[in-house]
Amino acid sequence: MTGFFRGSATAMITPFTEDGVDLDSLGEMIEYQISAGTNALVILGTTGEPATMSETERSETIKYTVKKVRGRVKTIVGTGSNCTARAVASARLAEELGADGLLAVTPYYNKCTQEGLFAYYREICAAVNIPVIAYNVPSRTGVDLLPATAEKLAEIENMTGIKEASGDMVQILDTLRRTRGKMDVYSGDDALNLPVLCAGGAGVISVLSNLVPRAVRELTEAVRICDLREATSLADRLFPLARACFAEVNPIPVKEGMNLLGFRAGTPRPPLTPLGAENRLRLIDEMRAFGLGVKA
Repeated sequence: MTGFFRGSATAMITPFTEDGVDLDSLGEMIEYQISAGTNALVILGTTGEPATMSETERSETIKYTVKKVRGRVKTIVGTGSNCTARAVASARLAEELGADGLLAVTPYYNKCTQEGLFAYYREICAAVNIPVIAYNVPSRTGVDLLPATAEKLAEIENMTGIKEASGDMVQILDTLRRTRGKMDVYSGDDALNLPVLCAGGAGVISVLSNLVPRAVRELTEAVRICDLREATSLADRLFPLARACFAEVNPIPVKEGMNLLGFRAGTPRPPLTPLGAENRLRLIDEMRAFGLGVKA
């Protein structure tokens, strides 16, 4: 299945207060994204810190986002677990609460086989009627969804894509080759957005676009219309800011970046810590160099 969404999706942060999720602040961020032309919003992905959230907080965040978005863009909910039954339950709940699609991370910690990965996604897809995007991020999960497995997954009717954050461009090219025309591939690494798009990626699921949604969307559009001069110019401008956004573990820097833009992003939940002083100065410098108004 292809064509669920194309262009730019933002891997949204979750703003927290001491009392829980700051839904009003999340609403402001949603409007910021939609007004900038972002094509889809991903909530409760890695950047949203769902591992630190209660089931009630996750449900409330899904309900609020679906209601706030009102169908103006696609709402994609992060699910997935190291327990297949739990991943299936999360997928069903997200569908019931109005999600347009799912982003299901590979099972973490257990380090299952490629056969186990295929069975995991087959069960998730069979449990819901909405599109499912696999999320390959071996640096966090300890398991790598290989191109041959992606090729098998592409035969499942509602398996619509894979968010590739392996960081291995050779592997991504092989996945693109094997799944072309059957399943979409999305860049999950802001530093590789340009080459993945140019090689046939359908879009990006971006951390950086929390801060600069219009520029990231314009990058995807420039590649779509084959304006490589504009695409490379945008990518060159975005690259230093992207590096600053990953100077520490995601979402530590981007959350501080949203605070610096004037949003009430709060701080990451433990065990994550606030951005270090040196990296905060680096982030401020890169945000200013990009032309962003920083409230430092």
